[in-house]
Amino acid sequence: MSGAGSSAVALPVGPVGTAELAARLREAVRTGYWTRLVPLLAVLATVTHLPSFARPLWNPDEGYLATEARMLAGGGVLYNTVVDRKPPLLPWLYDIAFDIFGSASLWPLRVLAIGAHLVTAVLLAAIARKRWGGRAGAAAGVVYLLVSIGLSPPDSQAATFEVFMLPSTAAAFWLAENRRWGPAGAATAVAALTKQTGGAVLLPLLWLIWRRAGLPAREGRRRPLTALLFGFGLPVTVVALSTGVRDFFFWVVTGSSGYASLDGAWLDMFERVLANSAILGAATLGLLVPLARSRRLREDADLWVWFGASWLGVITGFHFFGHYFLQLLPPLVLLGVGAVARGAARWRPVLGYSAVASTVFCVLGFLWPQQSVQHVVSVAAVVAEDTSPQQSVLVWGMHPEMYWLADRRPATRYLTAGLLTNFSGGRDGRGVGVDQGVASGWKVFDTEMARQLPEVVVDDSAGEPYAPRYIAPIRALLAAHYDRVGQDGTTVIYRLRPNGPRPGPRVGPFGGPAQQ
Repeated sequence: MSGAGSSAVALPVGPVGTAELAARLREAVRTGYWTRLVPLLAVLATVTHLPSFARPLWNPDEGYLATEARMLAGGGVLYNTVVDRKPPLLPWLYDIAFDIFGSASLWPLRVLAIGAHLVTAVLLAAIARKRWGGRAGAAAGVVYLLVSIGLSPPDSQAATFEVFMLPSTAAAFWLAENRRWGPAGAATAVAALTKQTGGAVLLPLLWLIWRRAGLPAREGRRRPLTALLFGFGLPVTVVALSTGVRDFFFWVVTGSSGYASLDGAWLDMFERVLANSAILGAATLGLLVPLARSRRLREDADLWVWFGASWLGVITGFHFFGHYFLQLLPPLVLLGVGAVARGAARWRPVLGYSAVASTVFCVLGFLWPQQSVQHVVSVAAVVAEDTSPQQSVLVWGMHPEMYWLADRRPATRYLTAGLLTNFSGGRDGRGVGVDQGVASGWKVFDTEMARQLPEVVVDDSAGEPYAPRYIAPIRALLAAHYDRVGQDGTTVIYRLRPNGPRPGPRVGPFGGPAQQ
């Protein structure tokens, strides 16, 4: 399948050993292919993601992760006193970065996100080089980085789950192509432990085993399948044991059923999937045109299975947020590059269009409106001014970044109102309410409030279906213990009454016990 003049080394039918892979790496370095390409990709990854440094944060996911990391650093326990519907790897990465560089800024995570894009680009280049030659390999790495910002900047420039999931998905596919089934399973586990939908890459790996294990007999597939599943299961088991098996599976697997329900604003979801598909289509048009002209689809059946599995990841939950679409990029880039390599188009217009589109999206990143961020920063500044570092705060809304920006301890482990009401972006009043939140959530919340009432409550609901007038426990809490003291735009701020209940047992910052 390699193109003419390719410097790629053909892989043998059997498994590739570690020593042989190392020998190939040394040969690639010696011949200069990777020593020339990787620095170019590193520069391109940095340039295309420079807008990520232009603001303190891009979306609430970053704020949630930053607040989680501070809670963990303060002695919080993941899936106990610190909860999220996501797997643990990225909260742990944020925690490590904050331990090393401090928690006042997300710039270390921005740098790591650029590194994640770079690793993804290198792996895609390796896959394309093996299939279609050196030029196709270089093009795959370059085009991936150009289209990796082909969504709205809050979706493409943020250091969130999908970005850190992509390197391990690409690694899983590359390892499977090299018949390294155990490591491929482990890489798939890393992807799934970063975000659940990263596990979708397991489908093309299973397809590769079925079609290309080497023997048509069942025995020819049994060994690679066993190695793949063992490689996948071992890391998941270790992580589940380290966080508590019951809590891990509740928060990562079973506890998200309400979030992934079909209740909600169907028109909004339909508009979102069309809009984000159109934006990504415009960014990747240079690949889509030759792909549409290609007549040799069967040769890339494994890539189509990967692309289809990635669409399942996008569809899961029926929310269709823009950053979900990042999962489509690795297989889409390979499919498009393969079409060009087989003569469906010339390289120059493909690369030229991708470069122009990337420039537009990069400039858009610097010019993207900041009103929403400025509002959150403004509210957080008011909260920080009106409270002391020892006092806790409750943000009743969907912007947990207020905790991080204000540098104040959350009064509850539920960092968004969505966890207690099942509200999420794109939902209307259906499927949202006190009885729709996570199991036993309100009992835990009541216990937290009985132990220590927050000094300040920030009502950031702005009339959404989870506003206090619709949620009786919050409405009763405010009526019994709080006075309205200010407003910033649609956000209302309440303070604990002077003669109200005072804090109970002392706690340290972000959930840990106070130091005596």
